[in-house]
Amino acid sequence: MLKSFAAKATVPPAIAVTGFVVVCCILLYSVIKTDMLNDAIEHETNLAGTIVKSARYAMLKDDRETLRNIIDNIGQQKGVEHTRIFNKKGVIMFSAHTEDVNKLVDKKAAGCIACHTGPVPLTSMGRMEQARRYINEQGHSVIAITVPIYNEPDCFNAACHVHSPNLKLLGTLDIGLSEEPLQKTLGTLRGRMIVFCVMVLILTVGGVSALLLRNVLLPIKELANYVAAIKRGDANRKAPAYRDEIGELACSFEEMATRLKATQSEPEQLRSAEGDGADSRS
Repeated sequence: MLKSFAAKATVPPAIAVTGFVVVCCILLYSVIKTDMLNDAIEHETNLAGTIVKSARYAMLKDDRETLRNIIDNIGQQKGVEHTRIFNKKGVIMFSAHTEDVNKLVDKKAAGCIACHTGPVPLTSMGRMEQARRYINEQGHSVIAITVPIYNEPDCFNAACHVHSPNLKLLGTLDIGLSEEPLQKTLGTLRGRMIVFCVMVLILTVGGVSALLLRNVLLPIKELANYVAAIKRGDANRKAPAYRDEIGELACSFEEMATRLKATQSEPEQLRSAEGDGADSRS
């Protein structure tokens, strides 16, 4: 329990300020983390769209060697965990990891289950719905994007293609980037926000405590010492001079002390006067 007035005046505000700053920093970090994650997904979605457009000519010409080189070159870039294209049946046709070629993608795996939850697979998804986050077999955190490759007029009208105009989806591009750079940035941000939070707490709590000490606690302590001196009988002590409620209270105590002193001196004056009268009669 807080017994002293100083503790009651400083500890609760310090706790309240600490809680407020910590909650605000946590909320701010959550918002920044969400924004950075959305930006990373947006960047990866644009990258996937660029890959699809870059491979478009090779697809139209059915140039599998060029398409394979495009996928291999992208997969060799730093931070790229996987790059692959699989057909509408889920068979991987091109992959930066050659051991995955001709394998059937698990429809219940991350990135597939979103489109295959119902009896009829989805053929279109929003930009944010195309993304998923998971831990791959190597234990790396991955942000992956699944981009559908649609059957456009240039595709089913090409001489070397036999796609029907009624076929909406030809295949899917799947690209996964490592989350390590994002997590590293978030870790740096988290550390800096902790330092900032500590600095704010030190400055805020220290400043509030200093102001309370100067403007409230010291005047109250002087007033308490003055009242204690009056209680001991030291009526000659001057009251602390402040231009606020504490000063007014000190003046009130001083007036009370003066009146008390006058009241205490009246019986002595009466006894002294009675003694002088008796002496004169004798």
